[in-house]
Amino acid sequence: MTAEFTLNAEARSDLGKGASRRLRRNVAMVPAVIYGGEKAPQSISLLAKDFAKLLENDAAYSHVLSLNVAGTNESVLIKALQRHPAKGFVLHADFIRVVAGQKLTAHVPLHFLNEETSVGVKQQGGEVSHVLAEVEVSCLPKDLPEFIEVDMAAVEIGQIVHMSDLKLPKGVELVALAHGNDLAVANIHASRVAKDESEEGESAAE
Repeated sequence: MTAEFTLNAEARSDLGKGASRRLRRNVAMVPAVIYGGEKAPQSISLLAKDFAKLLENDAAYSHVLSLNVAGTNESVLIKALQRHPAKGFVLHADFIRVVAGQKLTAHVPLHFLNEETSVGVKQQGGEVSHVLAEVEVSCLPKDLPEFIEVDMAAVEIGQIVHMSDLKLPKGVELVALAHGNDLAVANIHASRVAKDESEEGESAAE
């Protein structure tokens, strides 16, 4: 997958917690670090408003981004974000370099399809529960998906959708599965209303 998001960044040499605080306060910049690949880690800063705007698009979290640092483009993925505990804005960002031809790992969101029309919901009156909102994948940069679909159409009440049930794009592997962990992704269970009505009926019968 090619980079579809571009940000301008500045290299920074004034490091440390005090420097980071001054950076955020005085010039509305977000301190960040780029690491990985065969290069040394690089400290950079991003314009806070531009970074916040990019993060409004959920796809940015699982896309290859292009950082323009002093005229040099770096292909990266967002690896970690440190946010303000109360206000939610980004205090610090970690980016990992993406190297063409070298596998990477990234967290990709799940998109659930056909929930309302699934057998368990439409015909059996159940409710869908999401166990996972995203999965960690391993693939080449060109194969990195924006999301992975979870088709709930044929799922019935009492059934669980596991990672092994997912249809993955070509060249994409699930990290948990590779380690032998076939985690639950979603399930359909009897609705609370149906349970309450059933219990009331049993009480009345008694």
